Amino acid sequence: MSTLPHDIAQLRKSYERAELDETASRADPLQQFEQWLSEAMAAEVPEPNAMTLATVGPDLRPSTRVVLVKGFDAQGIVWYTNYDSRKGRQLAGNPFAALQFHWVELERVVRIEGRVEKVSDAESDAYFKSRPLDSRIGAWASPQSQVISGRSVLVANAAKYGAQFLLQPPRPPHWGGFRLVPDTWEFWQGRKSRLHDRLRYRAGEGQGWVRERLAP
Repeated sequence: MSTLPHDIAQLRKSYERAELDETASRADPLQQFEQWLSEAMAAEVPEPNAMTLATVGPDLRPSTRVVLVKGFDAQGIVWYTNYDSRKGRQLAGNPFAALQFHWVELERVVRIEGRVEKVSDAESDAYFKSRPLDSRIGAWASPQSQVISGRSVLVANAAKYGAQFLLQPPRPPHWGGFRLVPDTWEFWQGRKSRLHDRLRYRAGEGQGWVRERLAP
């Protein structure tokens, strides 16, 4: 029996902050995303660059985790991670993924789907050098997604690599960037009475995007 102070089935919220109209939205989903991300940053929502990344392993079971977007342009959406992690291994076997941003305070969600590729070594090197020193050491210290006996393993590894590399740790060969190249975008704006606005952009046969409204 649940011991929660309230019945979660009775939690309700009326979404009334904004609307998303076809005539007011951008024709290019990247521009629409940039506008919404800028508005999320201006509103100072917590970690506006946080996104859920969904991947599927060889067992066909999906898994999700939160990562941070570190760049985006016409080529795609970029984040960095350990290539030997669970998500890295899954993407190596199935290079398709889905991303989701949820800006609760603005009652907005952005969903992005597409093919994933590694960014160039030069891009990964440049970003790695921009990270704080402790984060660069941490990339060496953590055997991400592997079972370890305790936190002492991480502390010992950090001390080891800190002493080895001092102030100039190179980028680990197992660490770098991924880029999702979108073929589908969806922008969701909460509306009253659960009649939410959903605009989907899907890649057309030519160079443009097909924009269409989905029922909520």
